[in-house]
Amino acid sequence: MSGASIRVLIVDDQMMVREGFSVLLNAQRDIEVIGEAVDGREALAKVRELRPDVVLMDIRMPEMNGIEATREIVAADTSARVLVLTTFDLDEYVYQALRAGASGFLLKDASARQLAEGVRVVASGDALLAPSVTRRLITEFARSTPMRRGTVGVGSVQVEELTDRETEVLVLIAQGLSNAEIAERLVVAESTIKTHVSRVLVKLGLRDRTQAAVYAYESRLITPS
Repeated sequence: MSGASIRVLIVDDQMMVREGFSVLLNAQRDIEVIGEAVDGREALAKVRELRPDVVLMDIRMPEMNGIEATREIVAADTSARVLVLTTFDLDEYVYQALRAGASGFLLKDASARQLAEGVRVVASGDALLAPSVTRRLITEFARSTPMRRGTVGVGSVQVEELTDRETEVLVLIAQGLSNAEIAERLVVAESTIKTHVSRVLVKLGLRDRTQAAVYAYESRLITPS
């Protein structure tokens, strides 16, 4: 994202929420709000028209909710990454949105700094957004979710096709570690970890690190405590 502003589409049925987030984000030098939508159906049209980098997506909306819209945006293979907005950090709908392809989630009462940083993190795909909270949410709902092949975009590739080191990296991603932290843990160069992460995503057919974390839990590579 270097050298250009991160282009953001805000999707929420409440005008005050849209306007508030627009003001906060447009105050950032590296972020530009390029459009707004009041529901999932309008969001799909705006994504096709405006090609945003990040979609701030509310979940509960009329016409088409955020989960359905997220699923269609991901299925359309656009470059847009979805950042889900929610009032509660342990919301079953948030987990459904993550499984649908969202890259992370953000609480609506987040500070201006947290909002901007969340957008940057999701745009870069470099780390899980709010790893401690995201990991807690994934763990909570993974307890009651049976492992199913084919979730979060997984095709016929089996986990066993990952190398031992790639599996190790996948587990550390699911634990919320950044590339730098994983490199320090494994005593290798950060560039090497970036290569491993890319290979894991390609082999498993996943979009980003958040989807890799969901996959790790649902494949029982990590057992919820």
